[in-house]
Amino acid sequence: MADSFARGADAPPRTVRVWDPVVRLFHWTVVTACLLNLFILRPGKTYHRYVGYVVIAALVIRIVWGFVGTHYARFSEFFPTPGRLLPYLRDLLKGQEPRHLGHNPAAAVMMFALMVLLAGTAGTGWMSTLDAFWGEEWLEELHEAFANAIMVLAFVHAAAAIVESWRQRENLVWSMVTGRKRV
Repeated sequence: MADSFARGADAPPRTVRVWDPVVRLFHWTVVTACLLNLFILRPGKTYHRYVGYVVIAALVIRIVWGFVGTHYARFSEFFPTPGRLLPYLRDLLKGQEPRHLGHNPAAAVMMFALMVLLAGTAGTGWMSTLDAFWGEEWLEELHEAFANAIMVLAFVHAAAAIVESWRQRENLVWSMVTGRKRV
């Protein structure tokens, strides 16, 4: 309230750029690719494979960007070490967790888990095109298991973003569109 008075009642809240274009493009590329490959495109067909290759390229770019990118994109900024994660989870259970401009430690765990699953899904999909693994049922089952795990975690991720948006009174989904969060 005092902040809105100091800015003026009609002034928009101050924001800061958190999510750079590479991070946002990675995020929305993966969202689009997962929706296409899980619900629209036929598994194993040409467009399904091309979308998988796009995911591999996006993942490689994001991993490189995690080491050389902007502040909030760097893995060192949010890597979920036990020293970061455990106190955060303890505070979260009390409803007193600190707000993070970038990824909070729990969100970082989710991000890394999704990246591992994306790599596993893309890798097993690519392997299934090789003569050495053509028609291997175990590989197809593993590919599907990875894809289904992505679907479950993506649902949890989206639900957490909605809940945290409500709790923090800030549209976190929109911040992944604009790249900006309130200060």
